[in-house]
Amino acid sequence: MFESNKLTELQIDALREIGNIGLGHAATSLSEMLERKIGMDVPHADFISMEEVINILGGYEELVSCVSLKLDGDINGIVFYIFNKSSTYKLVDMLMGFEDGTTNGLDDMATSTINEIGNILTGSFISAISNFTNLKIIPSTPIFAFDMLAAIFTTLITTSGQPEGDNVLTIKTEMYRDDRKINGFFFLMPDPESFNKLFIALGIED
Repeated sequence: MFESNKLTELQIDALREIGNIGLGHAATSLSEMLERKIGMDVPHADFISMEEVINILGGYEELVSCVSLKLDGDINGIVFYIFNKSSTYKLVDMLMGFEDGTTNGLDDMATSTINEIGNILTGSFISAISNFTNLKIIPSTPIFAFDMLAAIFTTLITTSGQPEGDNVLTIKTEMYRDDRKINGFFFLMPDPESFNKLFIALGIED
């Protein structure tokens, strides 16, 4: 039975590997869309508390961009991808071909770009999970927000219906092109029953 406060090293390694495969697919999609080479790595994955998530993202008052999807089907919960303000602006510069430091706000085009990138990243991860496990996962339409972390997390917790004290699968990602590198964080917050289904399908439920 899945315990909401911990994962085994084997389970974390399996999810990290799925993350690597999913983001590899995302990097290919982004490279084709942008007609330039985009690389992605997953240097770290862990299962941490919401309080720790808030700390690594810079605190409740940190301005962040977030693309979130609700999951239905065999897996129920939410996934969300977050960049802090600095990484958001750097990402827009990189994807739009601007010099570093050009972007200092989000217009409609920049918002659309971040939303599309977040959708590709989360979609690739969900597809990787589904392909690995043969579980049917139905994602909702992505929702984009650029707001303080406190406001975004309040909405996410309400949407998920899960207690704020629950732990979250956290995957740190690195996106790079040439000498530019941008950090982001992917979060998976399924309900406990869905975690059980996931690990049973992977053969690592214990």
